[in-house]
Amino acid sequence: MYNEMFKDRIEAGLMLSKKLKKYQKTNTVVLAVPRGGVPMGYIIAKRLHLPLDIVFSKKIGHPYNKEFAIGAVSLDSTIIDEHHGISNEYIEEAIVRLRKLMRKKYVLYMGNREPIDIKGKNIIVVDDGIATGNTLLVSISMLRKRNPAKIIVAVPVLPRETVAIFEKNADEFIYLIASKSFKGVGGFYKEFDQVEDDEVIKILSVSSPIE
Repeated sequence: MYNEMFKDRIEAGLMLSKKLKKYQKTNTVVLAVPRGGVPMGYIIAKRLHLPLDIVFSKKIGHPYNKEFAIGAVSLDSTIIDEHHGISNEYIEEAIVRLRKLMRKKYVLYMGNREPIDIKGKNIIVVDDGIATGNTLLVSISMLRKRNPAKIIVAVPVLPRETVAIFEKNADEFIYLIASKSFKGVGGFYKEFDQVEDDEVIKILSVSSPIE
């Protein structure tokens, strides 16, 4: 769709906001995936005059292979594979530990603000790109449990073979580049510095839509 690289996350966010223009000033919330999705989420929310929040999810790793997910957890919901044969004690400990980490991060980023209630609203889930997409798929499953009206996923770049998966799992999928020779999200940006906690905090502290 687009052949050139993005200058940075800001440019990618501006390009995505044009493709999302029909959601301007509607009953819609932008949910950014920390940390890389936050600068883009801010630009999209500002351009479309929408509120901005963040979405967290963490996978629960197998006790003998942490990379193998047996489930996942967000701040308010859990998905567990029932066929893993792992003890409930291990799973409960993992849920408590991961939620504690996510709550700590949420407070760090958002202060004492409560998460926005997304029931009955459109939500635009934004990240700076998709590699495997596994964590984002988990986030979609988690968000479904909160009964939004519609889930829109918006990303600048992903591997071409992953497009069909997200078209199936999201109600609407917006992207700019679907690459046949994908070697990593950062390869599509001229500037792709790591987004630090301080930058996320600063962005979210001024994230009210600007009229």
